[in-house]
Amino acid sequence: MTAARSTTTSPSAPAPLSATAPPAAAVPSPPVTSGAAVPRGEAAGPGNLAAQLADLAERRGWGGRAAFHQGHQVWTHAQVHALAARAAGVFAQHGVRAGDRVLLALPDGIAWVTAFLGAARLGAVAVLVNPELPPPEHAFMAEDTEAALCVTGPGLEDRFADRARLGADQLLALAPVTAPAAAHPVDAHAPLYVQYTSGTTGRPKGVVHTHGDPKTYHDLIGRRLLGITEDDVTLSVSKLYFAYGFGNAFVFPLFSGSSAVLVDRRPTPAAVDELVARHRVSLLYSVPSAYAALVADRGDGHAACFASVRAAVSAGEGLPDGLGARITELLGAPVLEQIGSTEAGHAFCANSLGHDHPGTVGRPVPGFEVELRDRSGRPVPDGAEGELWVRGPTVTPGYLNRPAETRRTLVGGWLATHDRARREPDGAYRHLGRTDDMEMVGGITVSPLEVEAVLRTHPAVREVAVAAVPDHRGATRLRAFVVPDRPAAPRGGTGLTGLEDELLVLLRERLAAFKVPRSVSFVGSLPRTSTGKLRRHLVRRGAW
Repeated sequence: MTAARSTTTSPSAPAPLSATAPPAAAVPSPPVTSGAAVPRGEAAGPGNLAAQLADLAERRGWGGRAAFHQGHQVWTHAQVHALAARAAGVFAQHGVRAGDRVLLALPDGIAWVTAFLGAARLGAVAVLVNPELPPPEHAFMAEDTEAALCVTGPGLEDRFADRARLGADQLLALAPVTAPAAAHPVDAHAPLYVQYTSGTTGRPKGVVHTHGDPKTYHDLIGRRLLGITEDDVTLSVSKLYFAYGFGNAFVFPLFSGSSAVLVDRRPTPAAVDELVARHRVSLLYSVPSAYAALVADRGDGHAACFASVRAAVSAGEGLPDGLGARITELLGAPVLEQIGSTEAGHAFCANSLGHDHPGTVGRPVPGFEVELRDRSGRPVPDGAEGELWVRGPTVTPGYLNRPAETRRTLVGGWLATHDRARREPDGAYRHLGRTDDMEMVGGITVSPLEVEAVLRTHPAVREVAVAAVPDHRGATRLRAFVVPDRPAAPRGGTGLTGLEDELLVLLRERLAAFKVPRSVSFVGSLPRTSTGKLRRHLVRRGAW
């Protein structure tokens, strides 16, 4: 068969938002406020994100509306932008200038929001860092970005000793008594932030994004696909320092006049129940492993605490078969799967309220092109499996300090995602794993996702990962690592030995012999990133 070009081109960006807005709602004031008006951004040039957002909130009349909820405190849009302008003044007093990099090792909270906007206002570049990383990774990121200032959360006072540091509590104490800073003139293509890849396959890489990217995330995804309005309330389990959480809980609320619930740590299922009910959350964003925990140990049917939820979004990894339907039943709302990357900034394929194809990651986001290619870089025919290449308005210009890696990953404006997929007849893409997920066993390539899908059908399996692991002789053998579901009992045998026998029999019944693992190891948990992604490079070591 002649290879057909398997490319999907989506429409261009939508028209601007309507300039009308209903009256602002009254919101109680938090303890940290600023009474001064934010300096106008027009003189600073239209590209500065912080100035754009402050001006947008004023023009739309969102000033008195809630922007962020944290604990029992509420910050309005006007308070957020006024505090951010003063945070910029604090940074300026600490020597930060346009083009400098400000590392943010902060949990989700108002300090994170105002620090990011404060850096943007000065024309500095925010470096978004997970505060829970070990010291060597923090040291690497500070060195890699040559951070001029590090803003840190509690417990990190001893980090970054060789660099200027400012605690989150210090920032929030100094900002109300510091004069607001004017916005620095930048254009939409100026660097705004650096976000590190999740490190599922090794050392993270710094991805650069620009002042123009966040508005595009909102216009193409938040507004067009999710229909976010100023009445929505968001809860994102994924944190602000990751691409998925950054768009969900920072960009979308500030560009739509809506609000987000901020939680400084990953919430437990019980905490999610309580937060959704208390804040009347309408949009819930999470990852498959967190959704699985949410539905675990519950009876079938809709839970009343989720009555306000109109839609849920899942990203980070593929939803296991059957989990999407259980989430939908629990929430009483659709769960929309999507796929994105740090390099793309947010999603590049997504299901929407207008088109939801369960089991797929949806169609290309408007404005993006998606192409499937074989290993030689040639387009594959429709219906065939290929590697996803993406081109679109927010694809990064490159990795920080990694020119060779940039050349390998960005070719002719196209991003090599290293994801495998197949295009469905309706234009949606079915995600088939990562190219680096494939295992080589005895000279034969095996997809661990296929083996894992079979193992998940057993009621005693809660989580599973399959990898080729060297044995004591150095030979590579396929092994399954299973987190058992304690309440479930194996159908035959006793204890975990009996369960291992059951699982191997199940695999032999459904798979070719070369795909069946030689053994099953029972573990208490699987190695995951803070976003819930499986760290397969650690699974391949056989221990973590």
